[in-house]
Amino acid sequence: MLVVLLLCLINIATPYINDNSIKAMLRTDTRDRSSTTWESQDTVKAELYKDNPKKYSPTWESLDTRPLPPWYDEAKFGIFMHWGVFSVPSYVDEWFWWYWKGDNPNKKVVEYMKKNYPPDFTYSDFAASFKAELYDPNYWADLFAESGAKYVVLTSKHHEGFTNWGSKYSWNWNAVDIGPKRDLVGDLERAIRNRTDLRFGLYHSLFEWFNPLFLRDQANNYTTFDFLDTKTMPELYEIVNKYKLDIVWSDGDIGSSDYFSSRAPEFIAWLYNDSPVKDHVVVNDRWGTKIRCHHGDFRDCNDRFTPSKLQTHKWENCMTIDKYSWGFRREANIGDYLTTKELLQTLVKTIAYGGNLLMNIGPKADGTIAPIFQERLKEIGSWLKVNGEAVYSSSVNKKAQKDTTNPEVYYTVKGSNIYAFLLKWPMDNIIRLGVPKPKSPASKVNMLGVEKSLEWKYEKLHGLEIPLPRMHPQQMPCQWIWVLRMTDFY
Repeated sequence: MLVVLLLCLINIATPYINDNSIKAMLRTDTRDRSSTTWESQDTVKAELYKDNPKKYSPTWESLDTRPLPPWYDEAKFGIFMHWGVFSVPSYVDEWFWWYWKGDNPNKKVVEYMKKNYPPDFTYSDFAASFKAELYDPNYWADLFAESGAKYVVLTSKHHEGFTNWGSKYSWNWNAVDIGPKRDLVGDLERAIRNRTDLRFGLYHSLFEWFNPLFLRDQANNYTTFDFLDTKTMPELYEIVNKYKLDIVWSDGDIGSSDYFSSRAPEFIAWLYNDSPVKDHVVVNDRWGTKIRCHHGDFRDCNDRFTPSKLQTHKWENCMTIDKYSWGFRREANIGDYLTTKELLQTLVKTIAYGGNLLMNIGPKADGTIAPIFQERLKEIGSWLKVNGEAVYSSSVNKKAQKDTTNPEVYYTVKGSNIYAFLLKWPMDNIIRLGVPKPKSPASKVNMLGVEKSLEWKYEKLHGLEIPLPRMHPQQMPCQWIWVLRMTDFY
């Protein structure tokens, strides 16, 4: 009992480490930032699973045999949120504390702190200003539903260690004890469940920059596991049981390849076998440096993962609207944000190769979402209202994901329909395609959002030609990208 008590006392003191000792204690961060398809493989797995449900062993070989719950592939599009104490300084990005007090401090951040805060100010002092006083989870839920997203992933805890719920493993460094004085995670989870049909997931950092337990395990060359056994793993079980997660999105798998992966298989086996969400939960791949991009229900590999070719496993592109930061950044300029057209192009290119898109926004410390993020999400939602049938529950076009004649055209398929996404409207109003071929003269072409069918002409030498409708801008079914539905083509 005495040992456990001492570990807990070390753990709860995390935010109050002497800043002057941090640099000496912490080593260099070593995190890597940097043709059968998975669909056919998982279809076979799912059919076998229906007739023979199984228990999974805590080995990657066994865990990898689990079929992907269908909802995840059908969803295609989710919203990511990076929110925490780093939202208070809201400067440079969410790694602010590390840039200030970690190895190789960022001069820009150091000068910012010298200029704006007294010498004895510590990072933990920011927590009192993380009040979320204008946080309206109902508004957030409605906004995310309007965006057309089918799932959301909120940061439960980033690398700073601050938990956005009242974790019993993070005393006085959580949103219930200090700052907002409320369960930020639970409030959003209830709003999502009560007001939308979106799935709910949580991002959770496996490590914490300045937690003494982690630093000790690191100093022991990752041969001890006190931080994992008394902090990380208990928190993971806690958030799954408390919030009945659809997604467990792990991150921060730095250091020894065996440190985090030593505990992950047991946790994931529990998720799949005995947890309250065993039938529908999905996990990503960031459970250790040798696990990333090799195991998990879906693969993120690295931030902004865009393979541009078919993968042998379901994958996700996690990216952020702010080109340079995942957390909200007060110094951002308008050119630092991706445009709606750029975001939709990313969505199209991702789903054409079988991925899901997880698009990040950074809420403010007061709990509001900046108007530019709201505008982007609403505009994406307006586009999906017209073109969602080509996105949700679609599959890759195994024949070609991108047109051979027109590099600005990408494809998905659903049922007997091929969908062509036109990233540019042709100057002569005629789209020329090299991939689709009609099965018969009765094959049809429609533009989504336009009632009348389109004429088409096919010649073996020149491919398919489709004159597009001539419309006034106000008659256009949508902006940015247009979609053709081709029925009975191959």
